[in-house]
Amino acid sequence: MALAVPTVQSTVASVDRAIRVMVVDDAVVVRGLVSRWVEEEPGLVLAASLRNGREAVDQLDRVDPDVVILDIEMPELDGISALPLLLAKKKDLVVIMASTLTRHNAEVSLKALSLGAADYIPKPETNRGVTTSETFRRDLIEKIRHLVARRRRRGLPPSRDAAAAARPHDPVALHTTPAAPVKLRPFSATVPRVLLIGSSTGGPQALTAVISGLRDLLPRVPVLITQHMPPTFTTILAEHLARTSRRPAAEAVDGEIVKVGRIYLAPGGRHMRVVRHGAEVAIALDDGPPVNFCKPAVDPLFSSAIDVWQGGIMSVILTGMGSDGMRGGKDIVAAGGSVIAQDEATSVVWGMPGAAANAGICAAILPLNQIAPKLVRLFSGDRS
Repeated sequence: MALAVPTVQSTVASVDRAIRVMVVDDAVVVRGLVSRWVEEEPGLVLAASLRNGREAVDQLDRVDPDVVILDIEMPELDGISALPLLLAKKKDLVVIMASTLTRHNAEVSLKALSLGAADYIPKPETNRGVTTSETFRRDLIEKIRHLVARRRRRGLPPSRDAAAAARPHDPVALHTTPAAPVKLRPFSATVPRVLLIGSSTGGPQALTAVISGLRDLLPRVPVLITQHMPPTFTTILAEHLARTSRRPAAEAVDGEIVKVGRIYLAPGGRHMRVVRHGAEVAIALDDGPPVNFCKPAVDPLFSSAIDVWQGGIMSVILTGMGSDGMRGGKDIVAAGGSVIAQDEATSVVWGMPGAAANAGICAAILPLNQIAPKLVRLFSGDRS
C-alpha cells in the first residue's frame, strides 16, 4: 500500500515573504539580544521589540507580526494573560512562550499550549546564560521558521507580507513539491508487548490525546515516552499524563523495573534506555551527549528496546521538528516490530513523523485522533 506524501521545501525568496517577529520581554538584555538575533537572520524581520503584554496587544494590529516570542513573567500584563487577547485579534498568529526553568513557569507554559500557543522555549536562567547559549539561539530560530512555515502551508488567512508575496511578480518562498508515494509496510505478525512513543514540538498536546484514548489498554502494557523537553517541564508533563490516563505516570528513575500498567517519561536532560535485568526489564538513564541535537532523544530508547522485546515493539512517532526516531524506528522494523507515524495534517510540525514516513518504515500514517483506536486494536491481536 502506498500513500502520497508531499515533500515540503522552505526557502526565503523575497523580502515580502520575510517572517515578521515581535519580541515581548521585560528583561532589557534578553529583549535586545533576541531582537538582534532576529535581525541577523535572513528571511526574518524584527517587527517590534516590546516590554510587556499590554504593549503587544495594543500594537498587534499596527505591527502585524507572523510570530510573537512572549515572555511569561512581565509587569502590567503577563504572557499567559496576553495570549488569548493576542489570538483573539489574529487567529493565525504563532505564539512561542518563553520562560525560565521553574516549576511555576513550566506549568504556565503547558497551560499556554492548551490555550493556543504554538510552542514554548525555555530560557537560560541568567542573562549570561542567554548571551552564551548557542542552543537557545538555534532552537528559537528553528521554532520560528518551522512553526510559521507550517501555518502558511495550512492556508490560514495570510499576514500582510504573505499576501504581498502572493503577487504574480514575486517568487513563492514556500512550496510543496509533487506528492511522492510512500510505501507502507505490513504490521508485525507478533502481538506487541510494549508501546514506545517519541515526540517533540506539539508533543504535549498530542501525547494527551493519544494517552486519553488508551485507558482500557494501559493496564495491560508498559508505555515508555521520550518527549523533547528540559528538566522540570518533564516533571509537569508526567503529572498531566497521570491525570489524563488515570494510571501511574512519572519521570523514569535509573534502575527501576519496567512494569505493565505504568507510563515512564524520559526526564529532561537525560537519555532513557531499557536493559535486561535478569528476567526483568530495567530503566537505564545516562548523561551522554545529545543525539540528533536532543537530550533526551528518541533514538536511544527505540534502539535499546530491541534487545529486550525484539519484534514485540509497537512504536509511535508524533509531531516534532527534525528526524529523531527515524533511525531507531528503522532498527525496530528490522527486528520485526512496527512503526506508526502521525500524519502531516494533524502535526504541529511534520519533521519527525515525516522523516519516518519518507524512510518507508511505517505500517500506518494516521491522523492524531485515529492513533489510539488503532493501537487498541493492534494490542488486541488485529494485524491489519
